[in-house]
Amino acid sequence: MTINEPVFAAMLVLALIAVGEIISVLTRARVPMLLIAILGFLVLVWTGIFPKNIVDTSTFSQIGSLMTGPLVVHLGTLIPLTLMLRQYKAVLIALGGTLIAIALVLPIITMLFGYETAVAGMGPMVGGIVAFIVTSDELKALGFTNLVAIPALVLAIHKLFGMPVASIFLRKYALILRDKIGLADGNKYTAATLEASLQQKHKSKPKKKYEFNTANVLLFKLFLGASLGTVIGSFTGVSSTIWCLIIGVLGSALKFYNENIMDKAKASSVAILGTIFIVIASMSTVSLTQFLHFIPQILAIILIGQFGILTGGFIFSKLFRVHPYKGMSLALTSMFGFPADYILCQEVSRSVGRTEEGQQNLLNELSPPMLIAGFTTVTVASVIIASVLVKTL
Repeated sequence: MTINEPVFAAMLVLALIAVGEIISVLTRARVPMLLIAILGFLVLVWTGIFPKNIVDTSTFSQIGSLMTGPLVVHLGTLIPLTLMLRQYKAVLIALGGTLIAIALVLPIITMLFGYETAVAGMGPMVGGIVAFIVTSDELKALGFTNLVAIPALVLAIHKLFGMPVASIFLRKYALILRDKIGLADGNKYTAATLEASLQQKHKSKPKKKYEFNTANVLLFKLFLGASLGTVIGSFTGVSSTIWCLIIGVLGSALKFYNENIMDKAKASSVAILGTIFIVIASMSTVSLTQFLHFIPQILAIILIGQFGILTGGFIFSKLFRVHPYKGMSLALTSMFGFPADYILCQEVSRSVGRTEEGQQNLLNELSPPMLIAGFTTVTVASVIIASVLVKTL
């Protein structure tokens, strides 16, 4: 069997994801699926069992790239606008964790390894691929080519530190919701009951309204929104991802988009898988030699940054009277963002909820603030932070 065939390459990467999923189920979400998939991929690439270009060969990451815009539009339909306005605490807690991380990383890493190293790692530390691109492009333009491996490694590794810790705190908070608040039994008015009431309201409407909303029509609407967001982003200079999210939220509020539209179009599983392939592909350039050479810098940036994020999450949780387990989970989304934040919510809800209804109620309660916190840090704040910091070099 040759790995040069896209179907074989895709199958092998999917095998990693499947193994991660099985381990996640067996460990009741204590070990995140993405963690297993990423670690397995690195080991297999470093040992030469997998070629570095296996994800590119599979062409599955192209599906992820194609579906990123529509997927972000879809995310806007997951959360009712009224519920988003109620999540201002999640936004402020996530930003608080990011700010405390910056306040610790910049001075300490500057003293240990130099200001350029601190700047190189800070953007990706509290963000994702876009922050990495902003940082790496500017480093190359300024002649700091030797430092480009730092943001790449931080991007590749920091989620391995953030996801397990976030999973632990999120699971502890979910257990509190289930056992003390009784959320899983549906006897408290929360975001979950709000979502349920909205769904019931829609169910009572005549079916005639949705007779033309076939899977193909729904996908067209998603791509229309993503295209519009891309065009607006090119004119305004503001990330098209942000516009796609706004379009999804407004489109849902105006009833142009069905709630949870991508699931209704039966395309969310493939879209999320494509995004996971993109995340795994970002690890392909990390060689064992680079990893070993930059271990002190990378670990220092990640550990100090994570300590700052947790500290900020705890402090701002206390300020806004949010349970610290929830607040620290929200702050940690800056270390992995979407889709890991949503996947963690799914895994925790599945493991903690006693019934299918209880699992869904927990997911409805956990996912809105986690998604909003992730977008606040990874999609918006980290790009701004990276853009500002690289200009100081």
